[in-house]
Amino acid sequence: MTLADLLTPGCVIAEMQSDEQFPAIAELVERLVTSGSLPIAKKQEALAALHAREEQRSTGIGGGIAIPHCFLAGLESVVAIFGRSPAGIDFCALDRAPVHFVVLFIVPESQHTLHLKTLAAIAKILNSAETRSRLAAAADETTLFEILSLRAATV
Repeated sequence: MTLADLLTPGCVIAEMQSDEQFPAIAELVERLVTSGSLPIAKKQEALAALHAREEQRSTGIGGGIAIPHCFLAGLESVVAIFGRSPAGIDFCALDRAPVHFVVLFIVPESQHTLHLKTLAAIAKILNSAETRSRLAAAADETTLFEILSLRAATV
């Protein structure tokens, strides 16, 4: 599995508007709904599960990256979205640095192994300083998607 396997062009945001953790999560979930990746009937349940996960411990892992995630009953497959914030988001990250890249994903409730594989796929691509630099410089959502797809294919 790669990050490119999880994303669709409609699930990439080049200019996130939110500058705080929970509004940023809501912005990403809203795009999942409008793109058709997450049923609208699951929106509130997803927001509650993501909020509960963040209350346990921030998913801002440092280095300008956050990976909010949760489990949700009734999904058939993982849904994911990538968001970039040139200004940075206060995500209560471990290093207290603003977050510029957010990958939010939701895993079907019974798929614990898939959860770990998804985290590994995300970490693999965002671990590269070169990739993060290219993502920061990308002009638009299409270019971001292409970078994420190309990098995933070569890892």
